[in-house]
Amino acid sequence: MSHVPARSPRPLHSDGAITDVAGIEVGHFTDERRPSGCTVVIAREGAVGGVDVRGAAPGTRETDLLAPGNFVQQVHAIVLAGGSAWGLAAADGAVRWLEERGVGLDVRYGTLPIVPAAVLFDLPLSHADGARVRPDAAAGYAACDAASREAPAEGNVGAGAGALVGKLFGAQHAMKGGIGTASVTVGGVTVGALIACNALGDVVDPDTGAVLAGSRTDDGLRLRDTRRALLRGELPQPLLAGTNTTIGVVATDAVLTKVQANRLAAVAHDGLARAINPVHTMSDGDTLFALATGRVPLQGDAPGMTVLSTLAAEVVARATVRAVQAARAVQVGDWRVPAMNDLAKTQEAR
Repeated sequence: MSHVPARSPRPLHSDGAITDVAGIEVGHFTDERRPSGCTVVIAREGAVGGVDVRGAAPGTRETDLLAPGNFVQQVHAIVLAGGSAWGLAAADGAVRWLEERGVGLDVRYGTLPIVPAAVLFDLPLSHADGARVRPDAAAGYAACDAASREAPAEGNVGAGAGALVGKLFGAQHAMKGGIGTASVTVGGVTVGALIACNALGDVVDPDTGAVLAGSRTDDGLRLRDTRRALLRGELPQPLLAGTNTTIGVVATDAVLTKVQANRLAAVAHDGLARAINPVHTMSDGDTLFALATGRVPLQGDAPGMTVLSTLAAEVVARATVRAVQAARAVQVGDWRVPAMNDLAKTQEAR
C-alpha cells in the first residue's frame, strides 16, 4: 500500500478545532497496514451527552443510555471507528484506558467509564485483497494514549483513514473522504465538531452548493454531481446497506441538560444536510453525538439554545468540508482513490 500526498488548499485548522472546547481531548489511531483506524473524543471530567441517529444503517454502542429519560447523565468519551460493526471493539480499549486512570461513574464496585461509539464502513480499503484490518480494543487504547488538547490531525487519520465519498454510482468512481474539525466561539461560548465523512453522497460547499468531492465521471477526471445525475434519470448501482456513514461529535463548553444535548445533536445534522448530498440515505448510518462540558452557563448575555443550535450546524458543515479538503489520495493494490486536490490539479492542467 502506498499513499499519494495531496496538499490542502488552506491551512489546517483555519476553521478551529473541537479541542477549542474546554474539557475536550482528541486522539487518533491509524493502522499502517491498510487504511483504517479509530478516533476518541475524551471528556475526563464527564460531559452531558446526547445523540441523534439519522441514517438507516447505523452501527452504534450505548446510544440508548443517552436518551433524556434514562439514568446516566454524563459520558466520559466517544469513540468513532472504521471497521463496520467489528470496529465497535475499539470502545473496549477506551473503557480500559479510562478505568486505569480513575475516570468514570462510581458504581460502588468500581469506576465505570461510559463510552458510546459509532462506526463507519471502510472495508473496501481496509479489507482489500483479502486483508482483515479493522480497529480493535488495542486500537482504542492507543487512540486514548495519543489524546491531547492540541488541534487534531485531519484527513486520512483515525476514523477517517479508510473513508470514501461519492459511491452511489460505484466505489470505482469514489473519492477519498476523511476526518475534519471546526469550531466557532460566540458570546463566550464555544461549539466545535469532529466529523468522519464516509458518505454515499457528494460533499458540497455549503455556501455555494458546488460539489467538492464525490462520484466521478466514467473517465475519472471530473465530478459527476450526484444530485443532478439522479435528477437526469441516471440510476445508481445496486447498493449494499450500511456500506457508508458519516459519524461525529459536536461539543460545547455550555451548561446543557440532557434534553438540550439531544436537541443539539439533532440540529447538528442540519450541517450534514448542507455539506452532503444526498444524505441520511438507506445505505448511510449517519450518527452525531453531542457533549456539553458545562463550563459556561446559558444565562445573562450568553447565547441561548437557538444560537447554539445555529453554531452546531455551522461547525458540522465546516468540519465535513475539512474532511475532504485535508484528505489525500490512497492506493491499495491497483486501485487508486483520488482526493479533492487531485481533481483540482487535473482541472488546472486541462
